[in-house]
Amino acid sequence: MNTSLLHPQALAEPSRDCPLCPRLQDFRNLWREKEPEWFNAPVPTFLPPEGAASVRLLIVGLAPGLRGANRTGRPFTGDYAGDLLYSTLIRFGLARGQFLARPDDGLELVRTAITNAVRCVPPENKPTPAEINTCRQFLTSTIESMPNLSAIVTLGAIAHQSTVKALGRRLAVMPFKHAGRYQTDALTLFSSYHCSRYNTNTGVLTQDMFLSVFNEIAAFLTDPA
Repeated sequence: MNTSLLHPQALAEPSRDCPLCPRLQDFRNLWREKEPEWFNAPVPTFLPPEGAASVRLLIVGLAPGLRGANRTGRPFTGDYAGDLLYSTLIRFGLARGQFLARPDDGLELVRTAITNAVRCVPPENKPTPAEINTCRQFLTSTIESMPNLSAIVTLGAIAHQSTVKALGRRLAVMPFKHAGRYQTDALTLFSSYHCSRYNTNTGVLTQDMFLSVFNEIAAFLTDPA
C-alpha cells in the first residue's frame, strides 16, 4: 500500500484528497464547490475515545450518504440510517450520550467503531465494483488496527461482501443474509440489512428485526462462548 496517500495520524484512513478513485474524486470536488462548508472528503472511522485498541465490535456500512456523513464527516450522521443505528447502539450500551446528528453532539462509542466499505460518497449512493475493490485496502487496515476486535457486523450486501473479502474468506462460504452469523478464526461476523430509510419504509427491515440482530451481538460480546 502507498502510505503516502494515508493520513499520518491514522494509517487506516485515506487522505483528504485521496486520488485512488477518479470518479469519486470528481464527485467530491463537485460538492466542495457546491457546498464548501460540508466535510466533502473520505469519512474516517468513528472510534471510541480510548482508540482502536479498545474496539471489540466494528460496524461496517456501505458508503457515506451525500447529505449525511459526507456533509458532517462522521459515519451515519445526518441521515435517517444514523437515527436508527445510534439509537440502537445507545440502547445496548454500545454508545453513550445523546445523538443529535451532529459530529459535535458529544456522543461516544463504547468499545465499538463504525466505518464504511467505501470511504467517499459515490454518485447515487452506488460505488462501482472497482471502487469497492480499491477502497478495501483501508477496510483491511482498519480491521488490522484493532487488536482486540472480536465481532464485525456488516450492514447490507456490499459491506458484507467487501468485509468477507477483506478477511480473506470466500463469499460462497459466507453469503450475505439478514441475521447471518459466521465464524472466522478469532472473529465472529454478523450481518444485517442496511438500516436505510428505503429498507425501513418498504418493510425490508423493521426496527424489531434490527434490534434482534444487535441483541444477539450484545449477548455475544457479554459471553463469546
